[in-house]
Amino acid sequence: MSLKEYRRKRNFRKTVEPQGSAQAGNQGRAGARAKPRFVVHKHDASRLHYDLRLEMEGVLKSWAVPKGPSLNPSDKRLAVMVEDHPLKYADFEGVIPEGEYGGGTVMIWDEGTYEVQGDDKAPDAVGKGELKVVLRGKKLKGGWVLVRTKWRGEDKHWLFIKEKDEQARSRPTAGGQARGDILEQEPDSARSGRSMEEIAEAGN
Repeated sequence: MSLKEYRRKRNFRKTVEPQGSAQAGNQGRAGARAKPRFVVHKHDASRLHYDLRLEMEGVLKSWAVPKGPSLNPSDKRLAVMVEDHPLKYADFEGVIPEGEYGGGTVMIWDEGTYEVQGDDKAPDAVGKGELKVVLRGKKLKGGWVLVRTKWRGEDKHWLFIKEKDEQARSRPTAGGQARGDILEQEPDSARSGRSMEEIAEAGN
């Protein structure tokens, strides 16, 4: 995994994003057997979207999810693979200056650890185009799958889908009550409890 593309896009004399470095395994974290982390950033750039990041081989493998995650297994959310990010990015919450790449407010919307389902290791599953994980976050829990598609002949387009389990939310039937959209029900930071407006006002 390389951070060359991540660094090429950013001017670290202007942006407060971490420059970071690729690390071997879980280096720098408590215990060599620590479970890999995941984070979902809520990012108000040119348009509001969410970024899913999974710790893998010393970096954060990253997908931009335009509509954000859904707890409804019927919703197949587009997830576009983007450049790898440094592990320190999992702790980043603040404002990227206007005019810089991705300029706008960034929130740690959810965070936790994950485990891979199946016999393959995470990088091998990504290479094969199907990664099944169990998320143990503050908001997102249970089984999820990332499946690569060949939309427009490109391999960077994936689908992010909730598996049918106890944490899933189906659409309400006639006369039933909706359990709600988690993006609307829990809009604030899982780390600081701040809203996007509060983060933008603080600037960090």
